[in-house]
Amino acid sequence: MHVQIGLPLYVYFLLLIAYSLIVFWGCYYVGSNFFIKITCKAETDKKEIAISFDDGPAANYTSQILQILKAENVPATFFCIGNRIAGNEHLLKQIHENGHLIGNHSFSHHFWFDMYPAKKMLDDMKQMDAEMLRVIGKKPKLFRPPYGVTNPNLKKAIISGGYTPVGWSVRSLDTVIRDEQKLLNKVNAEIQPGAVFLFHDTSEATLKILPAFIQEVKKSGYNFIPLDKLLALKPYE
Repeated sequence: MHVQIGLPLYVYFLLLIAYSLIVFWGCYYVGSNFFIKITCKAETDKKEIAISFDDGPAANYTSQILQILKAENVPATFFCIGNRIAGNEHLLKQIHENGHLIGNHSFSHHFWFDMYPAKKMLDDMKQMDAEMLRVIGKKPKLFRPPYGVTNPNLKKAIISGGYTPVGWSVRSLDTVIRDEQKLLNKVNAEIQPGAVFLFHDTSEATLKILPAFIQEVKKSGYNFIPLDKLLALKPYE
């Protein structure tokens, strides 16, 4: 007896769509661990959090953010873009001298960075390393992917370069939310043990709400912990 086994074409089409959505989620959700394990928060019950800032150093806001952090005795991590260091060396030095950590956020932060082949990605990341070595004499191990996008090429570049990928558990959306009260309400609502907050030191809204956010964290009984201590990671080579 001949038995024909097959599925209607639309079933294959739906399976293809489902697979594509899974891959898309894996690429664009930094905490998916779909291609490579990325540390995004600490597994702890202690009232401890870490804050981080991406995309600097920025001539307009980084210095003012550093003043606030110093006044409040709050440690932070700055994931810097390499091509923004030239001309802002004093800011990178100030970040380092104030006791904050500095991580690699690529050299170019190019719009198409996630489409680069692995070698081009790695070359870009190493350019950022070279700028840090030039200015503060340290080579970063912590790497935060531009836009939070991961894929097999980036996995290869991260492993080849010996980097430790770091994400976040709370995305402030401070580059999108311009209403200061709305932004403050959002981040305050997401204060929880082990959280890693993502801000941008290129955002005026973040500059405006940062003192109130820090006070809310402290009032809630939380402590700000350096990212490397919270996540038990080595920050530099």
